[in-house]
Formats: sequence, structure tokens, C-alpha cells
Amino acid sequence: MNRLIVLVLALGFAASAAAQQFPTRPIHIVAPYAAGGAMDLTSRAVAAAMTEALGQQVVVENRTGGQGLIGAEYVARAKPDGHTVVMYSDALAISPAIFAKIPFDPVKDFAPVTNTILGSHIIAAHPSVKANTLQELIALARSEPGKLAFGSPGTGTPQHLAGELFKQQAGGLDIVHVPYRGGGQLIIDLVGGQVPLGLIGLPPTLPHIKAGKLKVFAVTARKRSASLPDVPTVEEAGLAGYETVQWFGPAAPAGTPKPVVDRLYAEFVRALKHPAVVDRLTQAGLEIAPSASPEAYGEFIRAEVGRWPAIVKAAGLKPE
Repeated sequence: MNRLIVLVLALGFAASAAAQQFPTRPIHIVAPYAAGGAMDLTSRAVAAAMTEALGQQVVVENRTGGQGLIGAEYVARAKPDGHTVVMYSDALAISPAIFAKIPFDPVKDFAPVTNTILGSHIIAAHPSVKANTLQELIALARSEPGKLAFGSPGTGTPQHLAGELFKQQAGGLDIVHVPYRGGGQLIIDLVGGQVPLGLIGLPPTLPHIKAGKLKVFAVTARKRSASLPDVPTVEEAGLAGYETVQWFGPAAPAGTPKPVVDRLYAEFVRALKHPAVVDRLTQAGLEIAPSASPEAYGEFIRAEVGRWPAIVKAAGLKPE
């Protein structure tokens, strides 16, 4: 028994020493989606601050494809030493409800570190839509079933499911979904009036909103956006309990030693408090929201993974 205690203590000391020496080479933040979005912006801002603080390169890799599954699988199979993390996102938490089979376990194969930001989706429209409030939009949809359409960055994306949840909670609205291959073309068509409604993230649409090219009925988060303080939340506009948010944050491969995870947590949280990072992200309409601990982030992820299957089923979507 004494030998076992000595062994446990030795392993603990070794893990602690490894954390103190960490990182011993560049840290790679894998962003499983294309450059240019909120995740890419956040990852690069945080990476720059961490590089400055650690004296070790922190590199962002965009490993895209498979709606985020390719980058996530890459990290799930990486060496569990803290030098490779994935920006685990709302879309990855949704993936078990959308895909019949995914190449990793979305909970068991990762060691969550911390959330980074919360970003609201918005229910937006071309100015030609004859409604100026969310309740007016609901009334319009009820009076013209099947005639309105909303675009999203793609089938099964968080924005698509935010739209389906809105339709469900508003009493089963008949609004046609138009899936796009990403948010870029959707914004172009929304501004141009080719699609009347859009369920999309706030940061890429903010310039068009401020220019008067789009109107916003509501933000999908539980509280108003500092970038659009006069725009109500969906809940404030009458749909009690409604909430969807964009979120993401680093997760290491399962088996990464806890002292290393804790060190990653401390460094990411410190980077999120860097004045340059705060300024860059808030200017983009994002709310900096680190988790209270790695364990709290893990609990949040498990809750999100468990939330979406019922919503997907109610929307009539079948796993691919």
C-alpha cells in the first residue's frame, strides 16, 4: 500500500512539474471553420496575447470541413499534452443530433478548458419586409403561411436551429428555410432582398445594420447586445424562455493531465482580459465570457449536447 501511495504521489509531482514547464513547444489552436468569422477573430486575438505572455508561439490553424468535424476529430486524436486544442463550439455540440454517426464522442473525447465568448444570433430582414417588431413578424407569418422564407448559413447550423426553435415557440410558424453554404452569400442576398429574412450571427451583419441596409427584430441571447442596445431579445419580444447563443472555447484531447488543463485555463482567461483582446472582440459585438472553471465548461458542453436532439426532432430533421 505504501508503494502505491508513493507511486501516486510521484505521478502527481510529475504532472505538476509538466504543467510548470508547459508549454515546451508551440501551442496550436485548431479552428474547425473558415477564416473571417467570429471564431477566427477570437482565436487570433487570443493567440497573439498568449504568445506575448508565454514567450512561446501560439498558432491558429483553420482545419475546415465536415461542418467542423474534421478539425475536431484531428484534435480528439492528437497527443494529450496540451499543445493542441480545438475551439469547441455550439455547432459541435449540435452535431450528434444532426449526424447519424460522428468520428468521436463529443463529450468523452475532449478535456474542456474554457468558453471564450458569447455572441448573439439575430432575426434580421430586408427593409422591404412589412413588419417592424417581432410580434408583427409573427403576425405576418401567420397571415401568409409558407410565403416567408428565412436564410441560414446551412442546414443543421446553430443559426438554422435557432430559426426552427423560433418557429416552434411562436406556435408552429410556416416559414420556409433556405440553407446557404456559409454566411457570406446569405448576407449578400439578405441585403439585396433575394431572401427576406435571415437568422445569422451579429458580428458580420453589424455594418449593414448600422448602414440601414438591414433591420433587426430581435437578438436571440437572453440579454440585449451592447452593440444594439435598442433591439429587444426574443424573450423580451414575447417568447418566454427562448435563448440561443453562439459560443466556443478551447478543449484539449481527453487524457490531458489536469494540471496542464488548469494552466491552459489560466492562460486563456488571462488573454481574454488583455486590453487589445477586449477592445477587438467588443468592437465586433462579442461578449467575453470565460467559464468559471474547466469543470464548469464541461458541464455547459454536456448540457448543450443534451439540449438539441428534441429540437431537431421537432423540426422534422433526420440525422444524415
